[in-house]
Order: sequence, then structure tokens, then C-alpha cells
Amino acid sequence: MMEPKLKRTLTAICIFLLALSSCNNPGNRVTVSLPRSTPATEGVDPKGIIDFISAVNNSNHEFHSIMILRHGKVVTEGWWSPYSPSLKHTLYSLSKSFTSTAVGFAVSENKLKLTDKVVSFFPGSLPDSVSRYLAGMKVRDLITMSAGMDPDPTMFIPANDTDWVKAFLARPVVNEPGTRFLYNSMATYMLSAIVQKVTGEKVIDYLTPRLFRPLGIEGIDWETDPMGINTGGWGLRLRTEDMAKFGQLYLQKGKWNGKQILPAEWVDEATTFKIDQAPGAPDSVKGRSDWMQGYCYQFWRCRHNAFRGDGAFGQYIIVIPEKDAVVAITCETPDMQGELNLVWDYILPALRDQPIPEDNASETLLKQMLGSVAVKLPAKGIESNSASSLEGKTFVLGKNDTGMESFAFGFSGNDCTLRMKQNGSAYDFTFGREEWQKGKTSRPGPNLLMTEKGYERQIPKAEVAGMCRWRDTNCLELTLRYIESPHTETFTCTFKGDSLIADREISFLRGVQSSLYSKNRVLKGKVTD
Repeated sequence: MMEPKLKRTLTAICIFLLALSSCNNPGNRVTVSLPRSTPATEGVDPKGIIDFISAVNNSNHEFHSIMILRHGKVVTEGWWSPYSPSLKHTLYSLSKSFTSTAVGFAVSENKLKLTDKVVSFFPGSLPDSVSRYLAGMKVRDLITMSAGMDPDPTMFIPANDTDWVKAFLARPVVNEPGTRFLYNSMATYMLSAIVQKVTGEKVIDYLTPRLFRPLGIEGIDWETDPMGINTGGWGLRLRTEDMAKFGQLYLQKGKWNGKQILPAEWVDEATTFKIDQAPGAPDSVKGRSDWMQGYCYQFWRCRHNAFRGDGAFGQYIIVIPEKDAVVAITCETPDMQGELNLVWDYILPALRDQPIPEDNASETLLKQMLGSVAVKLPAKGIESNSASSLEGKTFVLGKNDTGMESFAFGFSGNDCTLRMKQNGSAYDFTFGREEWQKGKTSRPGPNLLMTEKGYERQIPKAEVAGMCRWRDTNCLELTLRYIESPHTETFTCTFKGDSLIADREISFLRGVQSSLYSKNRVLKGKVTD
């Protein structure tokens, strides 16, 4: 028996520690990390994961992070430097699965039904003439990508349009809703708008007490339209471990820490086949494609009886129920099917149904590999004496389609600094000589939807990493990674006398360059053609 005095003392200490924890944790928030284990303990062959990492590093897929869960525990995790566990990552269309989840909560709370007509939510935003197909469009048609529009209206919303709901409803509905699949990110935006209409909250705020807080997901952000509606179909940013938690919640049929936070019926409904993306495709073609296994409620069916949320350039949450496994990946790849093939070729066979004998040598090797992974660096540069002649000079850029106005260079030790003026604002960056220098910037980075009005909204300063090298004595290459997104910008600056030619290349537009012609303002102050 514990002595009463000792018991009271321990109780007092516990109360003090809890109070201290609450003081240091505003709002009494709790960040919950997933439990960790070793691959072999959870029946995962570490050699298979080693082969997977080797295949990734020898591929054209630029991985930024990987997290593999088995039986609810993290057995593999890695971030390719300069990416790191604490950084959020742009999810692109993987955001859709979270919007779908918001719809699921709203349905379970009787705030809406999938059979509700879309036009019923926005009587003040309807076109003068409502077609029969538009009048018949249901929430279910939005969530299954069968709204009846063709082409996808996402890129057809005018750049100066402030009312996206009205613009969507004005687009022609040429097919009977519910009959044909057509990927439509604005349909997901409409789901976000409907959730906000019936709950009075943005999707991110509505999900916070229902999803994000129970899972210990904090510090996220989500772009909005000009009216303050979350973009829904894109624009969510969160960490790799948060992605894995979301996948694990769906694997567990909506249960978390023993509590049913999302109805199991919704999970089943949201992740099972609803519409065929390619009804006329032969089985031989479908058997090779993870885009022809059927679409669900903003989730995709996969081969191997799996399902996934996915976003452009290879952002994945893959749930494999038959193996009790979840795989979360952030990446920039030109071949999203090829990225999935690596999962099926290496990770899937490593998920064994029987216990795996401990293999300390392989476990150690895997840890070493994951601890040292890094994105491929530019080739080593040469020594150049040009830095001293460029110090403090500002180059005014000629007319171009980027809004960039001038570059000013500075050099200190192995670092190069660049002050870039663009669209009337000045931005400062530091580039390490063949090493990453990290910083923050309010300058918007490259984005597939950078012409969309939702881009930038509600997004704080971006984390960046810069590296430079001299390609030859008069050619300076500056690599700028936006490390909370998949993308990178490279500026190749060639100097000749008082002139500069700067070629800008965006990673997902590899080979498509924008040339920026300029003349040194310090010397003459005039712009050349």
C-alpha cells in the first residue's frame, strides 16, 4: 500500500504538471504522434523497403517524404533533405478527400443529404435560365465527379471573377448528371461552398473539432476563394505524419483512440466503387492503371483492392486494407503511375502475412539510408572571379511575362544574396554555395494553379531553400526550392559586360524557360531589348 502522505504528494505533482502543460499549450491542444515500431516487428521485410528506397533514388521521381504504417504503427519514415518532418506540403487534389470527409460529417449531422439539389443551396447565384440538367444536379454528382459538365470548368473561371459559385452554375451542363465521369476540381469547390453554406463555417474550421483536433493535426492552412470559401479541390497543406493519420483513420473505419469520430458507414460509402472512369477500356488496359479502378467520393480505387487520395505530382495517401497498411508520400514526379508502381513492386511484397525474423543488419542499413536521403543536387560548380564585379549591382529587367522587374546581387563568404523585385514588391533570398540556405519569403512560389484566384489566399510566408553554383566564369545558377510545395525554380544568370540574361525554369515545366533581358542600372540605367 502506498503511504497516504506519499500518495498526496504524487497527486499534487501530477496536478502541477498537468497545469503546467496547459499553460504551455494554449487552448489545451494536444499534438499526438503516431506510435513507432520496427518493420520486422510489424511483419514488414526491411530488405523490401531498402530495395524500394534504392529504386526511388535511381528513378525520375523526386521523393520528398515517405511514411509507411503497419498495424497502426510507423515502421518507415524519411524526408529527402532539405525537406523535413516539421514542414507542411502542398497536397493539390489530395485536398479533395478532406473536403469529402467534411461532407460526410455534415451528412451524419443531418445538415445535408447527397440527394439534395445543388441549385437549392444558392438561389441567388443561379443563371437567368436554369437548364434541366443543372436543375437535376445533386450533391452526389459533385462528389462522384459526374456533374455533367464538359470540359472541366476549373480553368474557365474568369481571372477577375469574384463569385466562383455563380461562375460554376453558369457553365453549361451538357450531360445528364450522374452518368459520366469527368474530373472537375470546381465540383469539389462547390462541395466546400455547400458545407460552408449549411454549417456557417469554412471547411477547415468545420473539420477542426471533428477531424483535425482529435487526430492531433495542427498548424495547417487551406487556400480560399475571394469570398472566403476554402478552395476544396486543392490548396490544403499539412505534414506527412498528418497525411498518414488521415489514412489510418480511414483504415480503422473512422475510429480513433477507441472513439468513432467519423461514421463507419460513411467510410465504407466514401471509399467503394461509385463510377467507372473509363467504361469502354479493355480489361488489359485497366489492369495496368490505377486510374481505371473506379472513383468513389473524392477517393480513387486502386489495384490490389486498395484506395487512395491523390494530388498532382505524386502526393498520395494509399490505404491497403488487406495488408492493414497505409503509405503516405510527398513528391514531384512527371509519372504518377510510375510512382504507384514502385509501391506495388516493392512495398506491397514486403508486407508479409507471417512474422518476420529480426534482421538487425537490414534494420540498421534502412535507418542509415532513410537518415541520409536527399534530393539530387546540381553538379558541382567552378571557381569564378565575377562575384566581386557584381557586388551591389542592380540589373533592371526588360518587359517579361513574370512581373519580375530587377535583380540585385550580393556575396558574402560562400553565400549569394539576391534581391528580386516583382510586381512592385521586393524579396530577399540567400543561396548557399553548393549547400542549402533556408529562409522564408512572402513571394508566391510556383504552383500548378498559380493563375487561379485562390492561390496565395490564407497562406503564410513560404519556407524556401536556396543553393547556387557557377556553371562557368560568367554564368551563375540559382536554385530556389519552395520546400512546403513540390516545386523548384532555377534562375540561370549569364553576365556579359553590363548586361544580364536570366533564364527562369520551373521544375514542373522542365525545358520551358522564360528569358528575362536586362541591363545594369548602376552603369547606364537603360533596358536593352
